[in-house]
Amino acid sequence: MSALSILHRACLRLALLPLPLAPLRAPLRSSTLPRPLRLPRRAAMSSAASRMSHIAAAAASGESNQPAAADASGLGQEDDDLSLGYRLPPKEIQDIVDAPPLPVLSFSPSKDKILFLKRRALPPLSDLAKPEEKLAGVRIDGHSNTRSRMSSYTGIGIHKLMDDGTLGPEKEVHGYPEGAKINFVTWSHDGRNLSFSVRVEEEDNKISKLRVWIADVESGEARPLFKSPDIYLNAIFDSFVWVDNSTLLVCTIPVSRGALPQKPSVPSGPKIQSNETKNVVQVRTFQDLLKDEYDADLFDYYATSQLMLVSLDGTVKPMGPPAVYTSIDPSPDDKYLMLSSIHRPYSYIVPCGRFPKRVELWTADGKFIRELCDLPLAEDIPIATSSVRKGKRSIYWRPDKPSTLYWVETQDGGDAKVEVSPRDIVYMENAEPINGEQPEILHKLDLRYGGISWCDESLALVYESWYKTRKTRTWVVAPDKKDVSPRILFDRSSEDVYSDPGSPMLRRTAMGTYVIAKVNKQDGSTYLLLNGMGATPEGNVPFLDLFDINTGSKERIWESDKEKYFETVVALMSDKIDGDLPLDQLKILTSKESKTENTQYYLQIWPEKKQVQITKFPHPYPQLASLYKEMIRYQRKDGVQLTAKLYLPPGYDQSKDGPLPCLVWSYPGEFKSKDAAGQVRGSPNEFSGIGATSPLLWLARGFAILSGPTIPIVGEGDVEANDSYVEQLVTSAEAAVEEVVRRGVVHPDKIAVGGHSYGAFMTANLLAHAPHLFCCGIARSGAYNRTLTPFGFQNEDRTLWEATNTYVEMSPFMSANKIKRPILLIHGEQDNNSGTLTMQSDRFFNALKGHGVQSRLVILPFESHGYSARESIMHVLWESDRWLQKYCVNGTSKADSETAADGESKKLAASGGGAASEGLSSDGFSSIPRSLL
Repeated sequence: MSALSILHRACLRLALLPLPLAPLRAPLRSSTLPRPLRLPRRAAMSSAASRMSHIAAAAASGESNQPAAADASGLGQEDDDLSLGYRLPPKEIQDIVDAPPLPVLSFSPSKDKILFLKRRALPPLSDLAKPEEKLAGVRIDGHSNTRSRMSSYTGIGIHKLMDDGTLGPEKEVHGYPEGAKINFVTWSHDGRNLSFSVRVEEEDNKISKLRVWIADVESGEARPLFKSPDIYLNAIFDSFVWVDNSTLLVCTIPVSRGALPQKPSVPSGPKIQSNETKNVVQVRTFQDLLKDEYDADLFDYYATSQLMLVSLDGTVKPMGPPAVYTSIDPSPDDKYLMLSSIHRPYSYIVPCGRFPKRVELWTADGKFIRELCDLPLAEDIPIATSSVRKGKRSIYWRPDKPSTLYWVETQDGGDAKVEVSPRDIVYMENAEPINGEQPEILHKLDLRYGGISWCDESLALVYESWYKTRKTRTWVVAPDKKDVSPRILFDRSSEDVYSDPGSPMLRRTAMGTYVIAKVNKQDGSTYLLLNGMGATPEGNVPFLDLFDINTGSKERIWESDKEKYFETVVALMSDKIDGDLPLDQLKILTSKESKTENTQYYLQIWPEKKQVQITKFPHPYPQLASLYKEMIRYQRKDGVQLTAKLYLPPGYDQSKDGPLPCLVWSYPGEFKSKDAAGQVRGSPNEFSGIGATSPLLWLARGFAILSGPTIPIVGEGDVEANDSYVEQLVTSAEAAVEEVVRRGVVHPDKIAVGGHSYGAFMTANLLAHAPHLFCCGIARSGAYNRTLTPFGFQNEDRTLWEATNTYVEMSPFMSANKIKRPILLIHGEQDNNSGTLTMQSDRFFNALKGHGVQSRLVILPFESHGYSARESIMHVLWESDRWLQKYCVNGTSKADSETAADGESKKLAASGGGAASEGLSSDGFSSIPRSLL
């Protein structure tokens, strides 16, 4: 789903979005400092317009029992002693990982109060060790009847936002059980109440089922919502939503659901799948799928909910039949409910998101109105990027109307390879059509629909894009004015970050929805507010522009300090009234950070543009406060401009300390043009956030860190980028290494390379095809044999049979005999990411061992694609530090070990990476996040 589709999904509800916490996992790349803010549930901003995501620097707790940290470096231990259990890294790394986590912030609908949602540190391994069911692509904690490994809050503090922008004293929400785990914190429409779920520890290290609680914001007093103690929340998919200020719709566990299905001791017959109809069904390597009818019964057992309408006085009314409800969505006027559910027949080859889907319309008091659609099982969605499901999709409420629906339908059968015009059509319709009226066509698109920003009856912005060409367009439409023709506002390449005009800021309406904000100047003219990241050759300089939608003229009214700080516009704060906003009453929330100062939040108040600081978060790791950071630029030999972030330890003096050992950590990216690949992304002034498994941790061990050197894999025109992966990968790495060595801060024989997921794939390929660059490598949660992902991976949409040479030649598994440098492989035993099965590391290690390569395989029990438990993370850091100390800091020089390499490797090293036929494939990388593998 596009960012804008997600944006308008979020624009549908008044209260602050329930703060759903994803399953615990460590950042996959070096993380940023927490962005501790959440928008109201109906609020939405594109990623370019917002810094709202809050990825907290993970911190450890004392909950787990850890072995002694003796000989933390591991250098004095026998390499083959595998029975020592979990280990701890050196204290200087532990201290950073154990830094206390910062709270998450959440504003009330009227933005006069702020919640500080307090978080615990890294969970113990015992949390991950709890049994879980893996069903239809979902991992379920059967005892709690929710998603497994769900993190939680430990407390809720309420602060008033005073008129001068300062925070009032904290009021703790109280009354719930001590030690409770809190989730799904949601404001009521009027901001007078909070709803949230509570679960507590039980005997045998189990967590209880979730109950819904209510808290009065003024007093902080909390109480259970349901009077009956036998009504529990079912949070496998959706959880609960405020229908109005006094009523919630809750997904509950059906009281009558019966006992857990029992697996037959003897199967009733063989497992059979058939394709005698010769259907073409190509799917990626999804994991955790249903395996048999018993799994299907289990999925129904856990995922089926009974909807309950419950008022604050405890009155309960069941609504509709029990079903596997995946979303519950009230209309802006709170008169209707749009209910989405999935149903049988299920599939054994695709996850539940492709199961048959039914969308129904009900009244808010529980009366069925009509069925909006019933989509069949979608096993046959083509693997080509930009392919979609057939039928109605992206069905949402118009946020500027009381109860008008809109959706999109594909005209190409969902197949991106089919050429047709139009490709998508956007429709609108009243919740209850009058006199048999038919859906109205809002707009026809020749690219793939990407979402809508709504304003009013005369203005909406419709987005379309096409990945293969990177083309993106923004259309101006007048939704309710038939005499106004649509026109293109922006037509550009999504890769061209320098031309990004920004995204419109949204304001809250009286219905609690969020629409495009219009701003009036004193001369009576009306403008939109465009919030952009402001990418430039010197780095990002975020901005806020007044934009005339009719003439295209712009006036910059705010811009980040580009000399020392990196500032962004986070939210519009002056949106308490309907209608256009006066410019002289504008108030915005911004974030501000620097290389050495962590993110703080400020109010910017017009007309004086007065700046008031709201937060004063402490530095999370003061021992690294004086680290050196520089965004460096250099050039690949084919002329492509490259950038990287170079970090040096605090107190480093080149004249005294000389060149340092270096860790290079990256993730390849795919582009359609060399110019776009060479554009600068990010800011040299951003704070150096350090996650629990970040490579920046080794600054504390005296390493230089080259973080995120751009490794663009360019395929211009009709050329497929993956067909020249190796050459471009190696030349990009060569350019990065040559630059840091030229600067004299990095020792040429002590450069290690590492990465996670597709970065692990990169690491293995560099050790195979560029042994002259690196002394060792660390590869985490990677895929190394592309024949095991035959129907595409990353953004490769050709199959193994269509691009056999590319699949084979890009697989480091096929080049295991060429790897001469030590490589550390780490993988979660329960990796659920598409493509990165744990088997990938197992088989790669056996291939390496079969060729005598210095290698080590670490499988982390209970861990998934990213790592969560404190024991696991600390052990990963110990393994990584041991590897770097042994094979980078204290290892033999590459020049000495080169004599051990065979002639083929020497020839490859000297040539810089092999012939064109040996090119490996990479996936795309852009400013928009993509799936990992």
